[in-house]
Amino acid sequence: MSGPFPPQKAAELHRNPPVPVDAQWPDTVTDVPATPTPPVAARRPVTAVHHGHSRTDDYDWLRAKDDPEVLAHLEAENEHTQARTAHLADLRQQIFDEIKARTLETDLSVPTRVRGFWYYGRSFEGKQYGASCRVRVTDPDSWTPPQPAEAAQPDEPALPGEEVLLDLDALAGEHEFFSLGGSSISPDDNLLAYATDVVGDERYTVRVKDLTTGELLADELTGVLGGVTWGGTPDHFYYSTIDETWRPDKVWRHRLGTEQADDELVFHEPDARYFVGAGRTRSRRYVVIVASSKNTSEFHVLDATDPAAEPWCFAAREEGIEYSLDHAVLGGVDTFLVLHNATGPEFELATAPPRPTPRTEWVPLLAHDPAVRLEDVDAYADHLVVGQRSDGLPRVRILELGPDPAAPVTDDWLVDFPGELSTSGAGGNPSFEQPTVRVGMTSMIEPSSVYDLDLRTRERTLLKQAPVLGGYDPADYEEHRVWATAPDGVRVPISVVHRRGVRGADGTEPVPLLLYGYGAYETSIDPYFSAARLSMLDRGAAFAIAHVRGGGELGRHWYDDGKLAHKQHTFDDFIACARHLVATGWTTADVLVAEGASAGGLLMGAVANQAPDAFGGIVTTVPFVDTLTSMLDASLPLTVTEYDEWGNPEGDPEAYDLIASYSPYDNVADLPYPPILAETSINDTRVLYVEPAKWVAKLRATAPEADVLLRIEMAAGHGGVSGRYRAWHDRAFSLAWILDRMGLAGVGIPPNDSL
Repeated sequence: MSGPFPPQKAAELHRNPPVPVDAQWPDTVTDVPATPTPPVAARRPVTAVHHGHSRTDDYDWLRAKDDPEVLAHLEAENEHTQARTAHLADLRQQIFDEIKARTLETDLSVPTRVRGFWYYGRSFEGKQYGASCRVRVTDPDSWTPPQPAEAAQPDEPALPGEEVLLDLDALAGEHEFFSLGGSSISPDDNLLAYATDVVGDERYTVRVKDLTTGELLADELTGVLGGVTWGGTPDHFYYSTIDETWRPDKVWRHRLGTEQADDELVFHEPDARYFVGAGRTRSRRYVVIVASSKNTSEFHVLDATDPAAEPWCFAAREEGIEYSLDHAVLGGVDTFLVLHNATGPEFELATAPPRPTPRTEWVPLLAHDPAVRLEDVDAYADHLVVGQRSDGLPRVRILELGPDPAAPVTDDWLVDFPGELSTSGAGGNPSFEQPTVRVGMTSMIEPSSVYDLDLRTRERTLLKQAPVLGGYDPADYEEHRVWATAPDGVRVPISVVHRRGVRGADGTEPVPLLLYGYGAYETSIDPYFSAARLSMLDRGAAFAIAHVRGGGELGRHWYDDGKLAHKQHTFDDFIACARHLVATGWTTADVLVAEGASAGGLLMGAVANQAPDAFGGIVTTVPFVDTLTSMLDASLPLTVTEYDEWGNPEGDPEAYDLIASYSPYDNVADLPYPPILAETSINDTRVLYVEPAKWVAKLRATAPEADVLLRIEMAAGHGGVSGRYRAWHDRAFSLAWILDRMGLAGVGIPPNDSL
């Protein structure tokens, strides 16, 4: 499960890995040496009764994370998986080497301006994490970022006057896991607050660094969710903490130089369905606190310049009404921008005065359009940037502002990129005064590119395209949008990419194919580029994304039609996509591998039960497969907040029956399952490791012929391992298994001196 705040895109789990094959792919999977005996989990039945239904769970004892017997079983699972995949060791190393060879290991991000400094990140060959740096702005009137020396070594500055703010590898030290939860510069640019997690449970420790001396202040905060938000002065900041169910429920104000025990509680949300968090408007005028459930939100506002400010509520929550808030100056008048769904499911952009304002007083600026999903809005001094979704893809929309408060928008236009599957969005635009808009673009064949858009001339300048070493040429690949038809007649889009020519001279020859799906939380899995994926494409396979209902690709209605009572649509859509790809000659079922993570792991478990014949293999990462058990336990992380996504089976018999009808663990049967690889992390707080551990045990016991493997990271959380080299090894493991299922484990890639 994943919560609604802060946003955690499923894209963080899309570690999709690297190039044209001369030979045809084999008809069979690589022979595996002698098959070791898998671990057998003891059956210790526990029976519970809900709404008159008796339900027995044989493997709930695996939940005892610190029990030596449980740990021994998990280690045995890892040993079994390693033994079963030992024949793929060379292929795993080869894929890792390919990913590494295609990556510019010593690299820099495009500098981003915040007040008087340009900020950028650096990575170094051989180092897992890299460093964050800055240099002073030399020309205050210029918004053209400086060009760092990309070949600069770790002991050399990439730009004159470079300050290294954080050496992340030094912070990681000897820890097996390390995550930077966020970093934030104080309003006077002299202090850096940063949050770190060295376990993987997303409970962060915050420290503050004095950038003038390089020393750490005595302040140390623990149990923080992510980073912090500075107030308008450098003597205080705001942060969130979590309750016993991992729900962020409190916002605190910390004054530098004081103990955490003395921090002031600014906001507390008692309703277990709501997450809370704090942020600051881009104008730096207000600190805002949001309390949001899956379908309702409420904002509270503080004066950023007042260290003792009390929050006031902008508009009281109304069930089913979602809104967001930003501060703008329209025609010289202070205004709140309100993006809301009160007038329609695809959202409307309205204005309101910066005071408590009921929604009856919100004034439309962009009226609701059923064909355009408005997703976000960012305010700047002279323009607004709107993120919207139309024709199934995200787009950037610019509203230019003039001096008339009665008609502030003087022009309204879209930033267009060529390509059927181009994905674009605004990012790296922190400064309210900037006259440029930074826009990113990618597709299935185009590496991520960063542009600066000059609003005065509308000229677009390419600042950087992610380098792909080894002679990569987008022209060597093809991307397509195809449509499957679900059982209820709804057309479901599929994005496909493959090597040009791999489907034969007439373009109709079937190839092995990896089909990815998610389908929850209105999360859109838009077309994206992956250098690691080339290792699969260049061995003759295709990759596809099934844009199933439950996601947000086609607007809010696409999401609503794949949740709660409509959840079966998500599974039907994915199965329909798989069968369509076979029926139309893209692939064959025996070499069609399905993959999904987290809520997409639930999708994988459900389709394994409902259509085992449709797939030649299934990979599922941190999978939410014991859905009914988790949703029946309100003490677990996230459960109550998820009622609006899945239903409340404890309080609602219909919700119980619905979830029971598709919960993968509850519907395991003696079926001809395809081979399954389940991957998880022991410190995951979102989907507990016990879910896939129980699922695998039950699959083996119930379907004795099932070939099921479980791999557990023993020092990671929901996002998997940390560090780029570990992540590459992690993905190489999965890809090698996938290629083996496709019959491509023995297929090489063309000779290339750089690889």
